[in-house]
Amino acid sequence: MGGLYPEVAVVETGMLDTGDGNLIYWETSGNPTGKPALVVHGGPGSGSDPTLRRFFDPERYRIIQFDQRGCGRSRPHASDPTTDLSTNTTAHLLDDMELLRAHLEVERWLLFGLSWGSTLGLAYAELHREFVTEIVLGAVTTTRPSEIDWLYHGSGRFLPEEWHRFWTGAGVDDPDADLVRAYRRLLDDQDPAMREQAAIRWCEWEDAIVATTPNAEPNPRYADPVFRMGFARLVTHYFSNAAWLDDGQLIANAARLRNIPGRLVHGRLDLSSPLQTAWQLSQGWPTAELVVVERSGHSATDPGMTGALVAATDHFATHQ
Repeated sequence: MGGLYPEVAVVETGMLDTGDGNLIYWETSGNPTGKPALVVHGGPGSGSDPTLRRFFDPERYRIIQFDQRGCGRSRPHASDPTTDLSTNTTAHLLDDMELLRAHLEVERWLLFGLSWGSTLGLAYAELHREFVTEIVLGAVTTTRPSEIDWLYHGSGRFLPEEWHRFWTGAGVDDPDADLVRAYRRLLDDQDPAMREQAAIRWCEWEDAIVATTPNAEPNPRYADPVFRMGFARLVTHYFSNAAWLDDGQLIANAARLRNIPGRLVHGRLDLSSPLQTAWQLSQGWPTAELVVVERSGHSATDPGMTGALVAATDHFATHQ
């Protein structure tokens, strides 16, 4: 399988006013008259990235990207401790996606989501399936409580040293405590130094859990204190609330997608999001093909993952 498409310039940008104090940054690239595709980034709180548009043939797609509330170039930014997150929930993000679709006058679009973006993309598709042509998901998650517990507790048995540093950094005596909520409290502390140390520890664990090789290079975005703080605040905000989804909701409702073609691309070695979730989703969604990429982990740039994801968007480029 091939690699990414060459870099492509942005065609349009804008700030979408949600009407409740949030401004959502959006941009389009590729062919303005091509097939619309919405890129739903991961995180929560990662923000979109120019690399993500390179998973699409720019001659055949109108590529639409946006920064979810509180991150990237959207405002206000979650890195500011005074930013109120009460209007930053899954329901708000789904409303923003619909607002953006109407603003850009898109009748129907393909959804492309990675990691948390797969959760949000599924939630949108199950709610608004009449506006979705196809779905491509990578590193599939549904943000069930069991998945969150695995990510911040169960997986620690494979990385005992890193996980020990993570749980002791949460400021709790019991490693079985709710570490997500513990970090959320630290990230809301009045002491800036306490907040900063918590954000560093949180992102160190995020780095450790996605690595598939010894001594993997740290993700450079975590070196940015603004990104680091906004990301840690949003992840703990969403995950401490189970993303405001009922337990197992997205898999239970997968049959709603039965008329939508999909492709689920998942790494066999994905430690942070084990293959089980993608497989369970595929069992309830008969029009989705599960593609398991051997020797790959959670990252879309792991060996084999990039090619499989590009192959998926190529496959659907001319699909009606």
